[in-house]
Amino acid sequence: MALIETALARLLQTPGIVGASVVDSVTGLSYASLGETGAGQEAHELISLADTGLRQAGCDDDLESVVITTHSTHHVALSVNQDRDPILLCATVDRDRTNLAWVLQDLTRHADALLA
Repeated sequence: MALIETALARLLQTPGIVGASVVDSVTGLSYASLGETGAGQEAHELISLADTGLRQAGCDDDLESVVITTHSTHHVALSVNQDRDPILLCATVDRDRTNLAWVLQDLTRHADALLA
């Protein structure tokens, strides 16, 4: 657990990211969270709904991420595949302080570090 929290602490050093969590994508169990996590706990439900909708629409690709935008924040859920069930790396991002494309790149890089 300490390794996950250390990885999240490094992620919070990214400009604009104000909160982060690691969530089991099947059960919604939070393994660790730091800062303002916002909708991280419910991210597994959102990912499941989005994935189901895409499959019904005929999409065969795996869902990689979901971004929800509010007036002040982006809530990003990134699916991190591993040998077992995938986990979600969730982040709350201050819209005024960052670029969403950069955040997605940083989240992907940090997700790789979580699995290392």
